[in-house]
Amino acid sequence: MRNYRNFVKETMQDPDEASEYLKASLDEYEKDGNIEAFLIAIRTVADAQGGITELAKKTELNRQSLYRTLSKSGNPRLKTLDIILNSLGFKLTIEPISSLMNSAVH
Repeated sequence: MRNYRNFVKETMQDPDEASEYLKASLDEYEKDGNIEAFLIAIRTVADAQGGITELAKKTELNRQSLYRTLSKSGNPRLKTLDIILNSLGFKLTIEPISSLMNSAVH
């Protein structure tokens, strides 16, 4: 029987699964303002894609700086967040709130 951590790592290697996970984490941040869960989600996807050391190579950012940025108390700049997400194969997008509310009703 494989453990939960290995299951999550395998799941987050699928770009569609990772995308949904990051979207859900960002949605939660928008609701409660707690960025910690979103940063943990990014860290989880990064771990699945080779870890912080590999992410540091891809982003050309300092490994220790990435650990701090993605920590519970991290407060990344938009530019840093963009670099990190792009290196993981994702991007931030903007959607009108009204379209989100309309899709929730249907």
